[in-house]
Amino acid sequence: MEGGGKIIMVALIVAGVQSCWTLQLSLLTPYSQLIGIPLTWAPFILLFGSISGMIVQPVVGYYSDRCTSRFGRRRPFISAGAALVAIAVFLIGFAEDLGHLFADSLNRPSKPPTIAVFVVGFWILGVGNDMVHGPCRALLADLSGDDQRRTRTANYLYSFFMAVGNVLGVAAGSFTHLHKAFPFTKTDACDIDCASIKSCFFFSIALLITLTTTALTTVSETELSRRQTGNSGDQV
Repeated sequence: MEGGGKIIMVALIVAGVQSCWTLQLSLLTPYSQLIGIPLTWAPFILLFGSISGMIVQPVVGYYSDRCTSRFGRRRPFISAGAALVAIAVFLIGFAEDLGHLFADSLNRPSKPPTIAVFVVGFWILGVGNDMVHGPCRALLADLSGDDQRRTRTANYLYSFFMAVGNVLGVAAGSFTHLHKAFPFTKTDACDIDCASIKSCFFFSIALLITLTTTALTTVSETELSRRQTGNSGDQV
């Protein structure tokens, strides 16, 4: 695959990750009300995303620059971050079912186990999201090299596909009958509204896995030798 095609494939990963993040944010208020999370908690839940970004991205960037994996410097972190995002979205989508499994009462307006699963899932989502974005930008820089035109194109595509992911995330959350495509999402603990939200999460997970797998199997990296790690910080 030519350099331009590789840049497009890597930038597409951002669309998958951003769709998961935006979908969760767009449904945060209605879903949190559905499972009984007080509205006053929402800012504190969201605060973790900002805090994790301050910590996770610099740490991931540091170790990514010095990674000597045979799979490359960036792809292992992108894979791990995408896996965390998929797990997090699954936890959020199945929060009601998992909460019921942990003895949540269906008749209680507030469901502590369900809330705990949701909050943990949201925090994992924040970490996974930060783990993907940094290495994706770095991989785009690696692929662009010293070519300024290619660098500008990579930045444009990164921003463009992030916007595409935002649109997909909001659009998926607006479909109220998506649960009909996933009839198994409706359970004793999850009514039609909950099943619709859960189906949206299934859609976002499928999109993320498809885009990430396709990109990481078609875009290769040069393995960094241990001798090069001392100067790797100057290469990105």
